Formats: sequence, C-alpha cells, structure tokens
Amino acid sequence: FAYSFTKPKRYSVAAFKLPGSNSSKVYVKRVIGLPGEKIQIKDGHVYINGEQLKDDVFTDTILTAGLAANEITLGKDEYFLLGDNRNNSEDSRYGDIGNINKKYIVGKVWFVISPKDKFGFLKG
Repeated sequence: FAYSFTKPKRYSVAAFKLPGSNSSKVYVKRVIGLPGEKIQIKDGHVYINGEQLKDDVFTDTILTAGLAANEITLGKDEYFLLGDNRNNSEDSRYGDIGNINKKYIVGKVWFVISPKDKFGFLKG
C-alpha cells in the first residue's frame, strides 16, 4: 500500500475503507488531522491544536461541524479526513466514518482523470 513505509501527510488525498466493512466502497478524502493532534471545527473553520488552519484547499465557511463541534484528540495512527467539498461530503465529521486508522488507508490519490477540467496531478 501507498503508506507502507511513510505516513500520510496533511493535505494529501487518501483512499480508505471503513473498519469492519465488507463493502467494496472506497472513500477518497483529504488528510487534515494527524495522529496526536486536537481537531475542532468552530465558526465554520478547522482548528488544529487551537490554531485556525490557514492554507486549506477549502476556503468557504463549513456549515456542519458534526463530531468536530467538540474538540477531538486523534489517537496513535488516527487521521481526520475531510472531503474537498466540505458542505456536501461524508467524512470524519460523521459517526459512520469518524477518525480513520492508518491500517484502513489503502492508497494515496495523486492523479485525476475526470472531470476533464481537473485532469492532472493533485496538489498535496
């Protein structure tokens, strides 16, 4: 797998499966929170360890904080992932996904083929 010898970095795009799921569904989200960090979404913005995330790819106000309305402390090998379309994304803010352990991350997304106007290498 893509992260066998390295760890996911903030802003990289990861593909993951849900723990205990036999489904073939793979989620693709951006890594925002890293192991040991404290994550919170307040006033429509992401905060990491009490500091507002400034260089995020998403610049609109986040309408739904979900589980991150209260500060979340990530455990060892846990990551907090958000979709790039934050106001229409099923991601770590919701109980059915939550924090993702590294062992469930199955790949790193680095190239987009569709839609045509987004074709190319991903940043992050």
